[in-house]
Amino acid sequence: MMIYVFDGTMTGLLSCVFRAFSFKQFDVRITQDANSQNGLFDEMIIVPSNNQHAQRVWTALKRKVSSNSLRHFYYSFLSEQDPAFNHMFGFACYVFQKQYRVDQDYGHVDVLGISQWAKQVGREKHRMEAFVRFKKCQDRLFLSLVKPDFNVLPIITRHFKQRYQDQRWLIYDEQRQYGIYYDLNEVHQVKMNPQAIDQHIDTGFSQDFMIELDDEEVLYDQLWKDYFNSVNIEARKNLKLHIQYVPKRYWRYMNEKEI
Repeated sequence: MMIYVFDGTMTGLLSCVFRAFSFKQFDVRITQDANSQNGLFDEMIIVPSNNQHAQRVWTALKRKVSSNSLRHFYYSFLSEQDPAFNHMFGFACYVFQKQYRVDQDYGHVDVLGISQWAKQVGREKHRMEAFVRFKKCQDRLFLSLVKPDFNVLPIITRHFKQRYQDQRWLIYDEQRQYGIYYDLNEVHQVKMNPQAIDQHIDTGFSQDFMIELDDEEVLYDQLWKDYFNSVNIEARKNLKLHIQYVPKRYWRYMNEKEI
């Protein structure tokens, strides 16, 4: 089997599809890990990202599939998982090998595969939009630190820009070390420089940084916890159902869970 190693970008993955058709190599496994386990007779090929090749594949793909399938394709990429990348590769090859539309053929393993991955990423997107909580910093920036399972920041930008138009905010992905910052006009992708005294945001990054909360934020944080305690009915507590709707891994974002 051929193994294509790419750089983990969408451009790189689409370049793999272009190469597959150029060399008629379809029995291929896609990976972003050059040190992955290989079989005795496997051949590993490093596929460089090529913007021109990727653009040709993407343009052709848009002509062959529906907008919903394109969304599934993009969401699958945001999972950052090799199994999803392989379904994307197989899906693209299947689409281009047929003269008729096949993107709704859920009997095919790759069509079904990207649909399932898109569903998982979409669920994570919905939960981030529901559970993200902001802390007000001393420079009037509203900050939220998150660690989503998938790279969902690109697809939650629109929601937060529409919902919080009157305040500066930053949602920072601690795991992937980048964030989305709204400056009251546009949303920018940024990295945080913790060395800056005034919490300046620029191209530096680090996992370890201190956040100075506004004095009022501490007060409002406690008020919210008091409100949660007052409306909570202890006798009707159903922890199993609660975890079903609000999994424990999201509790770190919620003030009321820090009681």
